[in-house]
Amino acid sequence: MPPTPAGQLAVPNLHRAARIEDAVHQLVERRLRRTGWRMNIVAYTGYGSPGWVRVMCRVLLGRPDTRQRGRLDKVRGWRSFTTLPAKHVTVTIEAGGVRCEARADRSGFVDTLVEADLPPGWGTVRLSVPDAEPVDAPVRILDPDVRFGILSDIDDTVMVTALPRPLLAAWNTFVLDEHARAAVPGMAVLYERLVTGHPGAPVFYLSTGAWNVAPTLTRFLSRHLYPAGPLLLTDWGPTADRWFRSGMEHKRVTLARLAREFPDVRWLLVGDDGQHDQEIYREFAAAHPENVAGVAIRRLSPAQSVLAGSLPAPAGRPSAGPVGQKWLSAPDGAGLWKLLRDAGLV
Repeated sequence: MPPTPAGQLAVPNLHRAARIEDAVHQLVERRLRRTGWRMNIVAYTGYGSPGWVRVMCRVLLGRPDTRQRGRLDKVRGWRSFTTLPAKHVTVTIEAGGVRCEARADRSGFVDTLVEADLPPGWGTVRLSVPDAEPVDAPVRILDPDVRFGILSDIDDTVMVTALPRPLLAAWNTFVLDEHARAAVPGMAVLYERLVTGHPGAPVFYLSTGAWNVAPTLTRFLSRHLYPAGPLLLTDWGPTADRWFRSGMEHKRVTLARLAREFPDVRWLLVGDDGQHDQEIYREFAAAHPENVAGVAIRRLSPAQSVLAGSLPAPAGRPSAGPVGQKWLSAPDGAGLWKLLRDAGLV
């Protein structure tokens, strides 16, 4: 699979919001650089197959850290959003003996495919920019023989966030200590059983959340013993042509991309009934029936459903999807495991 450009050059007809954002960033950047702020790389977990790897990272400006290195006891959500991107910076990528360069976009993001032959399993690629310490980004390389994978939503599927409730969502995202976030009961055990039963099966986490919170989500998943896997998030803030990004479109595009990249993998799609997961998964199952092993929906409680702006769903049992896939629904991981086992999906 040929590599694609990592970043986009400045777009001449940017949306007004993007132009305002760029002007503010330019002003702040000049001042911060004079006070000693320097570039650093935030590496995200990538993925690929023998012959190619998708590399993702973000280049930011940050204050030199003079504190002793160690784990923070309290990490408030707002810290993840107080960042300043380093725009259009050239990032050097070293993967499997191949060395290439990619250009960050106006938000400091690099998202590119690199032609490199890495062995199946977990590996690393090295990322570097001038005047900054190089970092290693983990990558999950799928074995060509793998035929089963798990693609999971995050909000209210593996982590209780009640994201559709605007005020509480703001509190959870910007104020709450990350260690206070709760895991959905039984989901980590469910995923661990699934990957144990399907050796080599990857776990991808797809969310409408911003890349700013990727480090927080990674720590959460590790702390609650979820299987490691790439996060597929979206940028936060204005785009080149609109005020806000479409979370639903992000999920649709990502699912279609995975179907193209791994045409032989059948995915177990896991989500919840509080947002649009069922609608998106149903559309994907209809368009790509050969890539769907089944759909498992975490059913919110009646109170959670009402607060999330949806009607409570009836208790679910295995049933046929629009093109024959099994659709299952339960309130937690233990219930979904029983339904998956009875439906012959494990």
